Amino acid sequence: MSDVARALREPWPDLALQREGVGLGMWFFLASEVLFFGALFCAFAVYRSFNVDAFRIASSHTEIVYGSINTALLLTSSLTMTVALRAATAEMRKLTLYCLGATAALGIAFLVCKGLEYRGDLEEKLFPGPAFPLSPPATQIFWGFYWVMTGIHAIHLSAGIGVVIVVFVVFKRNTIPVQGSTMEGVAIYWHFVDSVWIVLFPLLYLAGRV
Repeated sequence: MSDVARALREPWPDLALQREGVGLGMWFFLASEVLFFGALFCAFAVYRSFNVDAFRIASSHTEIVYGSINTALLLTSSLTMTVALRAATAEMRKLTLYCLGATAALGIAFLVCKGLEYRGDLEEKLFPGPAFPLSPPATQIFWGFYWVMTGIHAIHLSAGIGVVIVVFVVFKRNTIPVQGSTMEGVAIYWHFVDSVWIVLFPLLYLAGRV
């Protein structure tokens, strides 16, 4: 059986249509995630409109160096994921594997960097509670949003890294051919997680510095 035949699944007549179907299915799945993050962003905007100065002060205490490094890491991972998708479509197995490995490594680097940032935040006691060092009190609202939104993003990214590693392994073992529709769904999810960070970075790190 050829790789194309192995990759094709019923009821799809060809791989191109199968990839489109997988992409559409992923976007339906991600619609709920878009609504979820959209609600968080709207809530953040509402609270910020009532506490502009407090949010500006709180934002100025975020670690912009870590945030910038993580932004560069995720933007680069989007590039490697895009190359992996194109390489898989072109049946370039080795390049697909290299780019998937690089994508997972960049994602792990993001989590390590974020962990270091979290450690610094906790050392400075920038966690809402009785010992919170900033004033006015409304600065705690900002940091509450910070921990919730970056934490949820980290969970989504961790899931994405896990999926990328699994796909890398099954491609490496040639369990399924790279030119199938698997990469389509993986790439869409990864780009979604990256896009969420592109919104979080200016929202949390830059607003207090402009």
